[in-house]
Amino acid sequence: MYMTKSPDDSVTRYDPTFTFGGYTLFAPHGGTDAWLIDMEGRICHRWRLASKPGSGMTLLPNGNLLVLSKTGKEPTTFLGTGGGELHEIDWDGNVVWRHEDEYMHHDFKRLASGNTLINRHVLIPEETASTVRGGIPGTEHESGMWGNAYREITPDGKTVWEWLGYEHMDPVVDVPCALCPRSIWGYVNGIDTTPEGDVVGSFRHLNNLVIADRTSGAIKWRWGRWELGHQHNPTVLDSGNILVFDNGYHRLPPHDLRTTVSAEGYSRVLEVNPRTDKIEWSYEAKPPTGFWSHICSSAQRMPNGNTVICESGSGRIFEVTKEGKIVWQFVSTFYENMGRYGMTNLVYKAKRYGADDPALAGKDLSPHKYDWVLHRTTDGISERVY
Repeated sequence: MYMTKSPDDSVTRYDPTFTFGGYTLFAPHGGTDAWLIDMEGRICHRWRLASKPGSGMTLLPNGNLLVLSKTGKEPTTFLGTGGGELHEIDWDGNVVWRHEDEYMHHDFKRLASGNTLINRHVLIPEETASTVRGGIPGTEHESGMWGNAYREITPDGKTVWEWLGYEHMDPVVDVPCALCPRSIWGYVNGIDTTPEGDVVGSFRHLNNLVIADRTSGAIKWRWGRWELGHQHNPTVLDSGNILVFDNGYHRLPPHDLRTTVSAEGYSRVLEVNPRTDKIEWSYEAKPPTGFWSHICSSAQRMPNGNTVICESGSGRIFEVTKEGKIVWQFVSTFYENMGRYGMTNLVYKAKRYGADDPALAGKDLSPHKYDWVLHRTTDGISERVY
């Protein structure tokens, strides 16, 4: 890993009057570090990870980092996902809790009870898989068709609740995108819970948000088929609305074919009311193509009404007001070799924490102790040193 610029160059916009402030957590995709930066882009804390992080990480109220790590041994890597181990790491970098599940992927949530909700792959019975419509013909995997499950585990790893998607999904209604492989039905890339305990899932290959009833398991709400395109990071807001990053990839054409706006090639952040199916807030760039990430990405609503957005493909994390004004912008200068993507500054998602957040209480957040991270070379390029 190396950095192409100094941290002073990474924050390209900062209006202290209108930002929420605080500290931003992110991990360069493909690296083995997680970083906490201040509003000026200075590094205030670093976690060394045992392996490359998966798609999710969060700070717990006690200041520990909960992160999904890729082991490289997952039997379902052919599905394009990674996970395998969930680590809780204290402020000093010690692993204080671990859960291993080779089928775990993408997302998780630590519940108020102390239990953890995880997202995992499950093999679909052939009699069900044969009824699923859609997807690219002939792209089934030799092992069969895979689906999604949610599982709630106790701190000692015992399963206390499980939801098997294929038992409640409808092969006629829940049709995979015509440009997606039939090796997986649904492809959940993000989860959250409602106050009632129901689970909200982002079914990427269905272009749908789905709410599963905690008690019955039944799907009680679907939305997005004609709005979303391979969306990520559904988040339940205090109002009950759901915030989601709409990537726009493989988005279906709008019902009104008279529109002059292309169905894909631009991203949005949407706030949808699940009681009315209405979009109550959205962020789009002007022109729309100025905001685009076909993979990953996240959005987070802050207490002051602003929204922090991670545009993964460009490594850009920015904060917008309710009116859509950009008041803070950071472009990651951490680059990794991501194979087919080459050298990239891709960041899967980011999360902002207020200066008074319990997770940061009593913590040393001085950026000066990380001055050693950068080394200024004679050609003006800053490189990471260890």
